[in-house]
Amino acid sequence: MRLTRGRVVGAAAGVVGIVFLVLLPLLNLSLPGVLPGPTYTPGSLQLLAMCMLMAAAALTYHLLLGVAGLLSFGHALYFGAGVYGLAITLQNLDIPLLPAMGLTLLVVIVLAHVVGSISLRVSGIPFAMVTLAFAQAGSVVVGRNPEGATGGDEGLTLRTDNLPDFLVGVVNTRNLYWLALAVLVAVFIIVTWVQSSRAGHVAAAVRENELRVRVLGLQPYLVKLLIFVVSAVLVSIIGMVFLLLQSGAVPRAVSADLTITLLVMVVLGGVGSRWGAVIGGVFYTILDQRLTTLANSDAIDALPDILRVPLSEPLFILGTLFILVVLFLPGGLTGTAQRLAQRRSRRGGDRVQKSREILEEAA
Repeated sequence: MRLTRGRVVGAAAGVVGIVFLVLLPLLNLSLPGVLPGPTYTPGSLQLLAMCMLMAAAALTYHLLLGVAGLLSFGHALYFGAGVYGLAITLQNLDIPLLPAMGLTLLVVIVLAHVVGSISLRVSGIPFAMVTLAFAQAGSVVVGRNPEGATGGDEGLTLRTDNLPDFLVGVVNTRNLYWLALAVLVAVFIIVTWVQSSRAGHVAAAVRENELRVRVLGLQPYLVKLLIFVVSAVLVSIIGMVFLLLQSGAVPRAVSADLTITLLVMVVLGGVGSRWGAVIGGVFYTILDQRLTTLANSDAIDALPDILRVPLSEPLFILGTLFILVVLFLPGGLTGTAQRLAQRRSRRGGDRVQKSREILEEAA
């Protein structure tokens, strides 16, 4: 009964939250120090849309690490394949957006099957190194700019000839925000469904003890490959929406730095928690954006060199925060919140028990 009631309350809270986020671009709300302006302005909407896309990308990494226990250093390869695949398709083929996305998706599915089938022949650190090698190969291809297809270090500008008018221009940032929100909700639903499916349960069992799963007659390799491909496909779709939001493709979309960023998001939020991945993605993205502004502020420039030099580097602050979370907040932000809630409930239960004992003694 408690479990059912908790699910109902959670579902109701989720619906209310989604409705609020849908209406947010129509409201005049301000969060000084967090958003660059009121929520209806293009700058704030773009930052919020970026938060949602990064939260969705962290959810796909949660499938790999939190569900299947696969530490991949090459997840950015499929994000970049979505970004560059759609950009190259739109630039070279005269086809509308949806067919271009479908064609890009087919390429990503084949790529994920090939890379996954090779990488999953090993496990642990060797698996991480193999995925990193494939991602580095993709980064090298983008940097070499074969036949001028990728734009090299300068990246590619999004060709808007075949895009719907409601997705083009700063004036339509609100529509891109709603598209990013729809992607986040869809990815969360799909990840929840996969995690609660038979394949998700088997993947979790493989994460805990692969040998026991083999003894039971199941095939861990196929389950891990399924999780690998689903995660790659989802993050490639996020990459396509990222391209529309940023109006261009940049080499960082394929770099290992992006994979490390997703890993940090998942760890900050709490490994194994879907909401942790979402919270970690939003928290990291906002912090990254605002720390960049802070690093270039006059207040930082006025500090002594011993403070100004480290504080002018946002990555130094983010790295320090990551170390502190790992050392002092095991389980991330969501794990810490759960432990605090459990302590409060225990204290409440102890108080109720003491009250009963006092009443019994008085009687």
